[in-house]
Amino acid sequence: SDKIEDELEMTTVCHRPEGLEQLEAQTNFTKRELQVLYRGFKNECPSGVVNEETFKQIYAQFFPHGDASMYAHYLFNAFDTAQNGSVKFEDFVMALSILLRGTVHEKLRWTFNLYDINKDGCINKEEMMDIVKAIYDMMGKYTYPVLKEDAPRQHVEVFFQKMDKNKDGVVTLDEFIESCQE
Repeated sequence: SDKIEDELEMTTVCHRPEGLEQLEAQTNFTKRELQVLYRGFKNECPSGVVNEETFKQIYAQFFPHGDASMYAHYLFNAFDTAQNGSVKFEDFVMALSILLRGTVHEKLRWTFNLYDINKDGCINKEEMMDIVKAIYDMMGKYTYPVLKEDAPRQHVEVFFQKMDKNKDGVVTLDEFIESCQE
């Protein structure tokens, strides 16, 4: 089976990133840092692209006591900016640049995008509930042994009371940023 996987790997179209100079200009990383990141990325993903399944496997290793698959799904969608089912090195490094070295505003915008599952420009209670549940599942029952079943819903209610400034049932990007900065 390893031989078949190797052959599949060879026939998979290998994706090479655009020039590192261009990525250096677009991100908050130095050329040297980008080279190191690229080496690590290629090590995990020899084809140069990550699909959702790989993403889930990587996340499962970080959270052995929980089920990270749903959170990994939402996170993958946030990284997959082209919404084409694969994350290239460029997508990965652009997101990483924001999450590690972006301004507070950029980080909040990225997080808002993660929560806005249907990408309609606002977060409703169902979307927030889905993400919060996914986080609880990922952390696992060992982390929260005494959690009540309705803890995620209470969490979401508290979020919404703080964030939904005009009480219209949805949180816009502006409301999200304003609330988080408070």
